Amino acid sequence: MNVLEIKNLFVSYSNSSSSLVLDNISFNVPFGDYICLIGNNGAGKSTLIKSILGLIPINSGKILFNCKKSEMSYIPQICSIPENFPATIKEIILSGTQKPSIAKLPFYSKKDKATAERAIEAVGLSNFTSKSISELSGGQRQRVLLSRALCKNPKLLILDEPCSGLDKNASENFYKILKKLNAENNTTILMISHDLTNVEKYAKRVIHLEKKIVFDGASKDYFNQKGGNFLT
Repeated sequence: MNVLEIKNLFVSYSNSSSSLVLDNISFNVPFGDYICLIGNNGAGKSTLIKSILGLIPINSGKILFNCKKSEMSYIPQICSIPENFPATIKEIILSGTQKPSIAKLPFYSKKDKATAERAIEAVGLSNFTSKSISELSGGQRQRVLLSRALCKNPKLLILDEPCSGLDKNASENFYKILKKLNAENNTTILMISHDLTNVEKYAKRVIHLEKKIVFDGASKDYFNQKGGNFLT
């Protein structure tokens, strides 16, 4: 069963057919898949994610979900939490358990706190919960966003280059966490990435986008077929 289905998607930023950013995109995302979207700059990767999230209009086509909006989580490229945010890491992550209908309630249930603790442990932040966001490295900040997103127990986790700007070790650690979540929790992952080394090592499936889909298949097949010489 698919958690997400994209059918004949066309997106442009003007009425001209020559300005198409996404040209007849179709693919399915089965539950439990781990997909990395790759491609050159300007290939339409971020546009595709924004279309899926409903942040930009589409020209034509269909985007179908087999999960509720509340069962999706999104992590942007850069940590969006201000450095002077007046809360501890634990409080920030715990806020991910809030539901829209009860977001203003000034307390959390035991279930909420247990959910947050599991999410904190899952990303290896147990020793940092009393710190503020300004005390963390870039990689740790991205793990805070991931942990907060996991509080929703998402069926679909969408990430837009979450390791951009991180060092090699921090990036690989982030990919390892995602792989574990995918393997142990069956969390479906759809992620934009330029980190081809880690894509080859951890992703199940690669979709190479250049306004059109030029490859969609198993990660091992992509790297064997292309021999590493695939992006200009």
